[in-house]
Amino acid sequence: MANKMTIIENGLDYETYVALRKAVGWNNFCRKQVEKAINHSYYSVVLQENGDSIAMGRIIGDGLYFTIVDVVVHPDYQGKGLGTLIIQKLIEHIDQGIPVGGRVSIQLISEKGKEDFYVKQGFKLIPHENCGPALRKVICKF
Repeated sequence: MANKMTIIENGLDYETYVALRKAVGWNNFCRKQVEKAINHSYYSVVLQENGDSIAMGRIIGDGLYFTIVDVVVHPDYQGKGLGTLIIQKLIEHIDQGIPVGGRVSIQLISEKGKEDFYVKQGFKLIPHENCGPALRKVICKF
């Protein structure tokens, strides 16, 4: 049987989210947080092959500023251009919403060692001539 790739827009669910993050060794969040985050996403994409979810990505944003998050490709499918496809779909969706004369800013935090992948997608490393370094704060309640 030939492999059939399907792109699911705005169909990300809790089980897919947790399974793909686990597959790449990322920490997960509690169900309540994940479901709220998914429901408040600006846009999400899931790639499926023969009904199995193999990659995902989502955007959070307000129309001016966007952050690309949760770009995950299952390890068995990495190196096949699926990450590039996810990024292209996410950026394409943002681009479609920009009015004539408008502009947006898209940010993301790369996993260590994956920066070159995002540079190839048109992102600039920061700091650079117009931006200082990115900053992050994590709060845990156990």
